[in-house]
Amino acid sequence: MDLQLVEENENMPNCFVVQGFGIKTDFTNGRKINLDASYLVIKEAVEEAGLECIRADEIQHSGTIDEPMYQQILKADLVICDLSTYNVNAAYELGIRYAMRRCSTIIVAESEFKNPFDFSHIVIRKYKHLGDDIGLQEARRFKKDLKEAISSILVSQKTDSPVYTFLHQLEPPRLSEELTFPEPNLSKTMNISADESSVNEEDSSGETVKTLMDLAENALKNDEFIQAKTLFNSVHELRPADTYVLQKKALATYKSKHPDAQSALKEARDILKKLMPHTTHDTETLGLWAAVHKRLWELTDEPEDLEVAIFALNKGYILKNDYYNGINLAYLLNTRATYSEPADAIADFVMADRMRRNIIKVCHELLDSYIKLSQDTTVEPETDNERKMKQKEVEEQYWISATLWEAYEGLKDTEQASIWRRRCNETKPADWMFSSTKNQISKLQSILEETSPLSLIKKS
Repeated sequence: MDLQLVEENENMPNCFVVQGFGIKTDFTNGRKINLDASYLVIKEAVEEAGLECIRADEIQHSGTIDEPMYQQILKADLVICDLSTYNVNAAYELGIRYAMRRCSTIIVAESEFKNPFDFSHIVIRKYKHLGDDIGLQEARRFKKDLKEAISSILVSQKTDSPVYTFLHQLEPPRLSEELTFPEPNLSKTMNISADESSVNEEDSSGETVKTLMDLAENALKNDEFIQAKTLFNSVHELRPADTYVLQKKALATYKSKHPDAQSALKEARDILKKLMPHTTHDTETLGLWAAVHKRLWELTDEPEDLEVAIFALNKGYILKNDYYNGINLAYLLNTRATYSEPADAIADFVMADRMRRNIIKVCHELLDSYIKLSQDTTVEPETDNERKMKQKEVEEQYWISATLWEAYEGLKDTEQASIWRRRCNETKPADWMFSSTKNQISKLQSILEETSPLSLIKKS
């Protein structure tokens, strides 16, 4: 690397982002927040403002992350703290920053974050997730707002720490000797064959958590499930208490079907047990717990697995009132009705139809929000990140439309079902997406072709 470029990088101000990574659940409302999507927008804003940007999972280190993390909290020219999902670790690290530095700290949070009492006088810059992700228009608005705030705050050097605001005579702490900062090394790549079952320490020791996670997510996206499982296992060794990593490890495990589908599902079930699925309010864990047991039931016809899947989907639906849990729960209720005594079958059948009617309302509200956004802006994506956001918006609209298609099929409203099938095609989905929807609806139609338990009710 050119010496002048190295010197410029060393002199460039830096920003440390205090934030979790991956998809986290806001337990106040059951919503899932994709913090990696938030971070990409934050990082773009920081870099456009002329600072280097780093998050804890990008720090290359050996041993515990605590020392380099505290160094960054103390020494970073700017700290941005994301309190979305009421992240206790983030709030703790924010408190440390406020105690150590009198200025140059910014708080951000997702729009449904409700300020605790002690934060009521502190500025929190909000951004809004659509579904599990940030929409293109919102990403641009938030990036512009954050970039302007960064420039203003760094120039003014105005005190923003409540500690130094109210304790006027307090002096910030100083280090007795200068500390060095480990720089993230994101240039290395890993070459792991699909049949490997472990990553040795020498291969992974030089990688950051983010590098390993990116490789694992990419493998998962490319259906390289054994490799993904291997990589998630390496991240789990570095972050043993991280819920998101365990969730992804369980997902890759059951999708790997290695050494066979049933064994992989049982292994995934054992992984998820560590997240206490019977008592958790994490809707991602509940969704995975349901998926594993639904697939086990399809392989074994064990009624207990079907009951567990229904329990998990029902709890997730109550917590989130979302279309994903709801439409799958309705399907399984109809399925259980075919095995049940008449009274129970009638109850499940009625509940499934009620659920579909509610899901239809939820889906139309979501689609209306997307339509409003598309009317508010004609801006086309410019960066790779913006193109990814746009693609995710299109995919989300497909799944909403597919849910409406299935819901109307379940209610035997053939006219509306036909309309929403056509809408699904208009989004130009990937083959696997459309195939997955058709297969689910085909199974549902087969179930509903049997005599409805409602026919057993005597008309007065």
